[in-house]
Amino acid sequence: MQAVLKVFGWLLFLQGLAGLVNGLLGWWRWAHDLIVVNHVPFLEGYEVFAAIVIGVLGLVLLVIPESEKSE
Repeated sequence: MQAVLKVFGWLLFLQGLAGLVNGLLGWWRWAHDLIVVNHVPFLEGYEVFAAIVIGVLGLVLLVIPESEKSE
């Protein structure tokens, strides 16, 4: 279960980071179709905020296995 949480955590974190950089700086025009935030129609205009939320969720999923080890 820890491995699954880490994989999904890294995927969400990287999606959030890529969406944030692409939303703020406009880089990575070639990666526009690879970023999940760009495919959700009701988030149009709020891609940066959604990318931040996705990145934070990814960090939370990365921290959960570490907190279970310390208990």
